[in-house]
Amino acid sequence: MPECPGPATVVFDPSLTEYNFGPGHPMSPIRVDLTMRLAEELGVLGNGLRLVDAPMADEDLIATVHDPAYIEAVTRVGTVAGATDEERGLGTDDNPVFEGMHHAAAHVVGASVEACRQVWSGESLHSANITGGLHHAMRDRASGFCIYNDIAVGIQYLLDQGAQRVAYVDVDVHHGDGVERIFWDDPRVLTISLHETGQMIFPGTGFPHDLGGAGAEGSAVNVALPPGTGDAGWLRAFHAVVPPLLREFRPEVLVTQHGCDSHIDDPLAHLMLTVDGQRATYLALHELAHEVADGRWVVTGGGGYALVEVVPRAWCHLLAIVGGHPLDPLTETPEAWREYVREILGRTPPHRLTDGRTLAFRDWSEGYD
Repeated sequence: MPECPGPATVVFDPSLTEYNFGPGHPMSPIRVDLTMRLAEELGVLGNGLRLVDAPMADEDLIATVHDPAYIEAVTRVGTVAGATDEERGLGTDDNPVFEGMHHAAAHVVGASVEACRQVWSGESLHSANITGGLHHAMRDRASGFCIYNDIAVGIQYLLDQGAQRVAYVDVDVHHGDGVERIFWDDPRVLTISLHETGQMIFPGTGFPHDLGGAGAEGSAVNVALPPGTGDAGWLRAFHAVVPPLLREFRPEVLVTQHGCDSHIDDPLAHLMLTVDGQRATYLALHELAHEVADGRWVVTGGGGYALVEVVPRAWCHLLAIVGGHPLDPLTETPEAWREYVREILGRTPPHRLTDGRTLAFRDWSEGYD
């Protein structure tokens, strides 16, 4: 693993868990709480990874990406009892309205922009916001559990600060459609998404022929994988596509989204990765950030709905890699953390940071198989 010559940060405060669609919704904020508790118990926080406060994004910042009328709608439905705006995706099964919705979503945006600011300013070499990664939100509507597109606002911030080339790699099981669409016509932003095929899963987009808009052809890259793809097939696809494109594009900043819903235990999708395969992806992206972007790496979370079994372990590995001190997969989860899980959820937590898989994949150096 390359040395991290600069500091690394994670942008977080507990009030970010106010982004909460309510009981029964798949995207429970408990996954963030469990991740940060596990990271603290394992000593990830403070071991090369400094905690910084998450600022609130104001409306002007959000409006660099989102339509003002949409921002007004989000604010209104979150303050008026019973209000919805289903034309804008607000008040649907995926995106139920909750009190203070604008405030909570703006806080996530502010955290991701702060991560971008940390890296662009040089205050941090790597910076993460695991509550971010809301990649489905469009300019004028909510989609797929995502109200504001914090990633797109962060990338736009980097462009507005003078960045000429920003690469975005999305390893969530769902196509990163919102980020792709927002920068569809902008050749300064390369978007790469590896996901389960839209023939089988939401949002039904992200096919190889989707390449970017006029004047930006080739700036959108989609790797649509069949259901049942496991570690070996996924890593083969990743290494065939992502490294050569990043080496050619030479981004000034690498922005990555790390939805861990590609795991075999995730209830909303059909890929079959393990935590060990996901960890290998995080290590590869870290190495690429150093190779192609002088180490400038902005990291977000994303999807992930196996709230106890997968998300805390996967993202704890991610944060440890961001901090420059990867965790041994054989590490046991602390007993205090396991007891907390049993106490608040009545569930049996995992005992190790590994799924016990030995990773092996066939790359393309020997041609087709």
